[in-house]
Amino acid sequence: MLRSAALALALLSSAADADTLVYNVKGVQVGAGGNLQRFGGLVIGDDGKIIELIRRTEDLNRPIEHEVDGLGRTLLPGLIDAHGHVISLGLAALQLDLVGTTSIADLQDRLRAYAGGVGPMWISGRGWNQELWSDKRFPTAADLDAVVRERPVVLERVDGHALVVNSAALNAAGITAVTRDPVGGKIERNAQGNPTGLLIDSAMDLVTSKQPPLSPMQRARALEKAQEILLAYGLTAVADMGTSKADWATMEQQAAAGRLNVRIMAYAAGLAEMPAAPVDWEHGGRLTLRGVKLYDDGALGSRGAWLKLPYADKPDTRGLQFNTDAQLKAMTAQAAARGFQLAIHAIGDAANAQVISAYEELARKYGPGRRWRIEHFQIADPADIARLAPAGIIASMQPTHQTSDRLMAEARLGPNRLAGAYAWQSVLKSGARLAFGSDFPVESPNPFAGLAAAISRQDMAGQPPGGWLPAERVSFAQALGGFTRDAAYAGFSEDRIGSLEPGKWADFILVDRDVTAADPQALARTQVLETWVAGKKVWQRAPASGRAERGK
Repeated sequence: MLRSAALALALLSSAADADTLVYNVKGVQVGAGGNLQRFGGLVIGDDGKIIELIRRTEDLNRPIEHEVDGLGRTLLPGLIDAHGHVISLGLAALQLDLVGTTSIADLQDRLRAYAGGVGPMWISGRGWNQELWSDKRFPTAADLDAVVRERPVVLERVDGHALVVNSAALNAAGITAVTRDPVGGKIERNAQGNPTGLLIDSAMDLVTSKQPPLSPMQRARALEKAQEILLAYGLTAVADMGTSKADWATMEQQAAAGRLNVRIMAYAAGLAEMPAAPVDWEHGGRLTLRGVKLYDDGALGSRGAWLKLPYADKPDTRGLQFNTDAQLKAMTAQAAARGFQLAIHAIGDAANAQVISAYEELARKYGPGRRWRIEHFQIADPADIARLAPAGIIASMQPTHQTSDRLMAEARLGPNRLAGAYAWQSVLKSGARLAFGSDFPVESPNPFAGLAAAISRQDMAGQPPGGWLPAERVSFAQALGGFTRDAAYAGFSEDRIGSLEPGKWADFILVDRDVTAADPQALARTQVLETWVAGKKVWQRAPASGRAERGK
């Protein structure tokens, strides 16, 4: 049995060049029938794909070139995030981080420290959430001006549906008291009618269109940083929801250079960003673009989600309707006619009902097999949930949104309108497919936090006791399926990823605990030890210790 450093390095830095046995593992995945399937090892071909699963090493009846001892650790298929924003994740890690700010004063302190050491003329940051502050007051331009007045400052809310900017940014965008609200957006104003600095949904474009565009080098660095983060969390594939042409060019360049390990299922950022035709998997199965992302409303936190009834905590608004019925149907018909899968952002119950109606019309024309997606599906009228399965609609949902949003959702909706809120189990019982993700960088991309939230409806502190609307919890197998098989299905990729089966890619992870036996809070703290893609180890938490490998 070989234990040479040279062999270990070869396995780490290059694809397997002969059949490899990974043994002595506690393999767990979701089988085709939806139940947990256990195995003790797997055989990987020199093409990076699974040859077979085995229960015991003794069951193997083929010559093996290399063997890797899993040291009794738990092995899972590579996890898949069904809804994230790859370049944004990398940029967020490289910009001013406002996640977890506890007050406007805290935001100001972070801005002050960052502005003192950063060079670019425009200062960008993201992650603030006024719902975490005691006064729950939205920040204003005046708050930012008190720290930085001369340079434009643009700070994105955690959900990506609102910005607060300083006066320099307002001036750069030409936003004044007479500037009209754009369709699908809102410029918040004070009692005198002057902009406060808070811009919601499409109003954000008034400022962001004036920011210097990212350079190719900045995009490449953001993609590199995002990949580091994703692999460390055990994510071997993601659906990138809102890929611009510039993003796609960066992804293709990195993939062609052999520097892309995470598989990306890209969804074009609107009709104008779609290529001429869908792009099937390329660059060794690293990239595909066969869908388009559209928006039908805003977010609940900024009261941009479009509701059937007024907000309980602001009865003068129902949120933002982005499209008329005719507009939405025209956009969806155009994308569908060109062969693209549709993935539409809808959070409020009015938006979800409108999107379902548009998809029902498409299903009558094309049949239910086009896998239309609703991204988020957070607040639904219970009567509308039953409409998903007949039209072949997939609910693409994010479990940690529920644990982050529950108190805010109660305030926005009131206690009598929560029956269809973050209703994962109701979606499954309706017969519809459910894919899970995180919406990173809105939430952490950590899929184990998502698994824990899905099975418990509790946050990391175990709150609330018994879970929030606990009837909507899902089983561990259902949750794991949402981050593997069902996420792959939602991206038309179940034939190659999402499970470890003969002919599929050998994408898997080794973790530090038995995730099937951990309580929710322990599950959320799971650490990934190694991440493998196509039979190649592409990330490890620490240098291997005591791992035995042998070769002929």
